[in-house]
Amino acid sequence: MNVAIYIYDNAEVLDFSGPFEVFSTASRVCADHEPFNVFLIGETGETVTARAGYSVNPDYGFYNHPPIDLLMVVGGVHTAELKKPQVLDWLRSCASRAQMTTSVCTGAFILAEAGILTDQKVTTHWEDIPDLKRQYPALDVVSGQRWVKDGSIMTSAGITAGIDMSLSLVSLLHSLELAEKTAKQMDFVWNR
Repeated sequence: MNVAIYIYDNAEVLDFSGPFEVFSTASRVCADHEPFNVFLIGETGETVTARAGYSVNPDYGFYNHPPIDLLMVVGGVHTAELKKPQVLDWLRSCASRAQMTTSVCTGAFILAEAGILTDQKVTTHWEDIPDLKRQYPALDVVSGQRWVKDGSIMTSAGITAGIDMSLSLVSLLHSLELAEKTAKQMDFVWNR
Protein backbone atom coordinates (compact mmCIF):
# COMPACT_ATOMS: atom_id res chain seq x y z
CA MET A 1 0.00 0.00 0.00
CA ASN A 2 1.43 3.39 -1.02
CA VAL A 3 1.16 5.86 1.86
CA ALA A 4 1.77 9.44 0.73
CA ILE A 5 2.35 12.18 3.29
CA TYR A 6 1.95 15.71 1.90
CA ILE A 7 4.37 18.23 3.44
CA TYR A 8 4.89 21.93 2.86
CA ASP A 9 6.85 24.88 4.25
CA ASN A 10 6.18 25.29 7.98
CA ALA A 11 4.63 21.83 8.36
CA GLU A 12 4.78 20.51 11.93
CA VAL A 13 7.76 18.11 12.08
CA LEU A 14 6.21 15.38 14.24
CA ASP A 15 2.98 15.54 12.19
CA PHE A 16 4.82 13.86 9.31
CA SER A 17 7.78 12.24 11.06
CA GLY A 18 5.63 10.34 13.56
CA PRO A 19 3.33 8.72 10.97
CA PHE A 20 6.31 8.10 8.67
CA GLU A 21 7.97 6.21 11.51
CA VAL A 22 4.82 4.17 12.19
CA PHE A 23 4.37 2.97 8.61
CA SER A 24 8.07 2.36 7.98
CA THR A 25 8.46 0.50 11.28
CA ALA A 26 5.35 -1.59 10.56
CA SER A 27 6.88 -2.66 7.27
CA ARG A 28 10.21 -3.42 8.92
CA VAL A 29 8.76 -5.60 11.69
CA CYS A 30 6.12 -7.35 9.58
CA ALA A 31 7.07 -11.02 9.42
CA ASP A 32 6.09 -11.97 5.89
CA HIS A 33 6.19 -8.85 3.67
CA GLU A 34 6.40 -5.06 3.66
CA PRO A 35 2.76 -3.93 3.68
CA PHE A 36 3.42 -0.17 3.46
CA ASN A 37 5.51 1.96 1.13
CA VAL A 38 5.55 5.35 2.85
CA PHE A 39 6.90 8.48 1.18
CA LEU A 40 6.83 12.27 1.43
CA ILE A 41 5.43 14.48 -1.31
CA GLY A 42 6.05 18.21 -1.62
CA GLU A 43 4.47 20.43 -4.25
CA THR A 44 7.63 20.78 -6.34
CA GLY A 45 9.62 17.85 -4.97
CA GLU A 46 12.33 20.28 -3.84
CA THR A 47 13.46 20.88 -0.25
CA VAL A 48 10.72 21.87 2.17
CA THR A 49 11.50 23.91 5.27
CA ALA A 50 9.28 22.59 8.07
CA ARG A 51 8.73 24.27 11.44
CA ALA A 52 11.82 25.65 13.21
CA GLY A 53 13.89 25.53 10.01
CA TYR A 54 13.88 21.72 9.74
CA SER A 55 14.90 20.94 6.13
CA VAL A 56 13.24 17.96 4.48
CA ASN A 57 13.76 16.48 1.02
CA PRO A 58 10.47 15.01 -0.21
CA ASP A 59 10.67 11.81 -2.21
CA TYR A 60 8.38 13.18 -4.93
CA GLY A 61 6.61 16.24 -6.26
CA PHE A 62 3.09 16.51 -7.68
CA TYR A 63 4.44 15.61 -11.11
CA ASN A 64 6.24 12.30 -10.48
CA HIS A 65 4.78 10.32 -7.56
CA PRO A 66 3.46 6.76 -7.73
CA PRO A 67 -0.26 5.99 -7.26
CA ILE A 68 -1.52 6.83 -3.77
CA ASP A 69 -3.57 4.40 -1.70
CA LEU A 70 -3.56 6.38 1.55
CA LEU A 71 -3.19 10.18 1.44
CA MET A 72 -2.16 12.04 4.60
CA VAL A 73 -2.09 15.82 4.93
CA VAL A 74 -0.20 17.19 7.91
CA GLY A 75 -0.66 20.33 9.93
CA GLY A 76 1.53 23.26 10.82
CA VAL A 77 1.33 26.85 9.64
CA HIS A 78 -1.14 25.85 6.95
CA THR A 79 -2.74 29.15 5.89
CA ALA A 80 -0.61 29.61 2.74
CA GLU A 81 -1.70 26.16 1.52
CA LEU A 82 -5.36 27.23 1.64
CA LYS A 83 -4.64 29.85 -1.03
CA LYS A 84 -2.93 27.56 -3.55
CA PRO A 85 -5.38 26.32 -6.22
CA GLN A 86 -2.78 23.87 -7.57
CA VAL A 87 -2.43 22.23 -4.14
CA LEU A 88 -6.18 22.02 -3.57
CA ASP A 89 -6.74 20.60 -7.07
CA TRP A 90 -3.99 18.01 -6.58
CA LEU A 91 -5.43 16.97 -3.22
CA ARG A 92 -8.93 16.58 -4.69
CA SER A 93 -7.56 14.47 -7.51
CA CYS A 94 -5.53 12.21 -5.20
CA ALA A 95 -8.33 11.85 -2.64
CA SER A 96 -10.79 10.80 -5.34
CA ARG A 97 -8.57 7.81 -6.19
CA ALA A 98 -7.17 6.96 -2.73
CA GLN A 99 -8.60 4.22 -0.56
CA MET A 100 -8.35 6.54 2.46
CA THR A 101 -7.67 10.22 3.05
CA THR A 102 -6.36 11.38 6.42
CA SER A 103 -5.08 14.46 8.20
CA VAL A 104 -2.98 15.21 11.23
CA CYS A 105 -3.69 18.28 13.33
CA THR A 106 -4.51 21.37 11.22
CA GLY A 107 -4.19 19.37 8.00
CA ALA A 108 -7.99 19.13 8.40
CA PHE A 109 -8.25 22.79 7.34
CA ILE A 110 -6.49 22.02 4.06
CA LEU A 111 -8.75 19.04 3.35
CA ALA A 112 -11.81 21.14 4.19
CA GLU A 113 -10.69 23.98 1.92
CA ALA A 114 -10.20 21.44 -0.89
CA GLY A 115 -13.77 20.22 -0.37
CA ILE A 116 -12.64 16.75 0.68
CA LEU A 117 -14.03 17.28 4.17
CA THR A 118 -17.60 18.46 3.78
CA ASP A 119 -19.94 17.28 6.54
CA GLN A 120 -17.98 14.43 8.13
CA LYS A 121 -17.22 13.91 11.79
CA VAL A 122 -13.67 15.27 12.20
CA THR A 123 -11.18 16.57 14.73
CA THR A 124 -8.05 18.71 14.87
CA HIS A 125 -5.65 20.19 17.43
CA TRP A 126 -7.61 21.31 20.53
CA GLU A 127 -6.47 24.91 20.06
CA ASP A 128 -7.86 25.03 16.51
CA ILE A 129 -11.26 23.39 17.07
CA PRO A 130 -13.16 26.71 17.40
CA ASP A 131 -11.64 28.02 14.15
CA LEU A 132 -12.39 24.80 12.26
CA LYS A 133 -16.02 24.97 13.43
CA ARG A 134 -16.31 28.63 12.47
CA GLN A 135 -14.62 28.37 9.06
CA TYR A 136 -16.34 25.11 8.00
CA PRO A 137 -19.68 25.05 9.86
CA ALA A 138 -21.03 22.00 8.00
CA LEU A 139 -18.34 19.79 9.56
CA ASP A 140 -19.17 17.80 12.71
CA VAL A 141 -16.09 18.87 14.68
CA VAL A 142 -15.49 16.90 17.87
CA SER A 143 -13.10 17.50 20.73
CA GLY A 144 -11.54 15.18 23.26
CA GLN A 145 -10.78 12.40 20.77
CA ARG A 146 -7.29 11.49 19.54
CA TRP A 147 -8.60 10.53 16.12
CA VAL A 148 -11.93 10.19 14.33
CA LYS A 149 -12.90 7.91 11.44
CA ASP A 150 -15.87 8.68 9.20
CA GLY A 151 -16.06 6.38 6.19
CA SER A 152 -12.85 6.65 4.19
CA ILE A 153 -11.81 9.83 6.05
CA MET A 154 -9.72 9.80 9.22
CA THR A 155 -8.56 12.93 11.07
CA SER A 156 -6.46 13.28 14.20
CA ALA A 157 -5.99 15.81 16.93
CA GLY A 158 -2.66 17.56 17.40
CA ILE A 159 0.86 16.42 16.70
CA THR A 160 1.41 13.14 18.63
CA ALA A 161 -2.21 12.09 17.95
CA GLY A 162 -1.03 11.45 14.39
CA ILE A 163 1.03 8.54 15.73
CA ASP A 164 -2.02 7.07 17.47
CA MET A 165 -4.07 7.48 14.29
CA SER A 166 -1.34 5.89 12.17
CA LEU A 167 -1.15 2.87 14.47
CA SER A 168 -4.93 2.59 14.17
CA LEU A 169 -4.55 2.70 10.39
CA VAL A 170 -1.99 -0.13 10.54
CA SER A 171 -4.50 -2.11 12.61
CA LEU A 172 -7.33 -1.36 10.18
CA LEU A 173 -5.37 -1.91 6.96
CA HIS A 174 -3.27 -4.86 8.10
CA SER A 175 -3.82 -6.28 11.60
CA LEU A 176 -4.07 -5.42 15.26
CA GLU A 177 -1.10 -7.71 15.85
CA LEU A 178 1.12 -5.66 13.53
CA ALA A 179 -0.04 -2.38 15.09
CA GLU A 180 0.79 -3.66 18.57
CA LYS A 181 4.16 -5.00 17.40
CA THR A 182 4.91 -1.63 15.76
CA ALA A 183 4.02 0.34 18.90
CA LYS A 184 6.20 -1.98 20.99
CA GLN A 185 9.14 -1.60 18.56
CA MET A 186 8.73 2.19 18.74
CA ASP A 187 8.53 2.00 22.56
CA PHE A 188 5.32 4.00 22.22
CA VAL A 189 2.26 3.74 24.48
CA TRP A 190 -0.53 3.56 21.91
CA ASN A 191 -3.62 5.53 22.93
CA ARG A 192 -6.34 3.74 20.97
